[in-house]
Amino acid sequence: VQLQASGGGLVQAGGSLRLSCAASGRTFIRYVVGWFRQAPGKEREFVAAVHWAPNGAYYADSVKGRFTISRDNAKNTVHLQMTTLKPEDTAVYYCGYSRARTGITGKGAYEYWGQGTLVTVSS
Repeated sequence: VQLQASGGGLVQAGGSLRLSCAASGRTFIRYVVGWFRQAPGKEREFVAAVHWAPNGAYYADSVKGRFTISRDNAKNTVHLQMTTLKPEDTAVYYCGYSRARTGITGKGAYEYWGQGTLVTVSS
């Protein structure tokens, strides 16, 4: 499975960005795609994940109400719509692919990762 993340960039605080993660190769209908982020000097942390089941979206408390994750199964693509961005959202954002059914907020559940896309939020 190959993952291609895109959509990062520089935005002012309060602005919006939309990240995309396109999956190719051997994909499965019943998988999870998660977004994690890693700021300089910090651990990679969970942001959001979407399960194959309807309404199967999960968010970190820090992004609830501001970020929305969605998936287009026909295109094997997952989007992360980020609004009301804050300087503390600045990080490299990675998408990951998992066949796990539990523990999907932990990076250890993910088998494949995209290359990351940088999001910079200026104050």
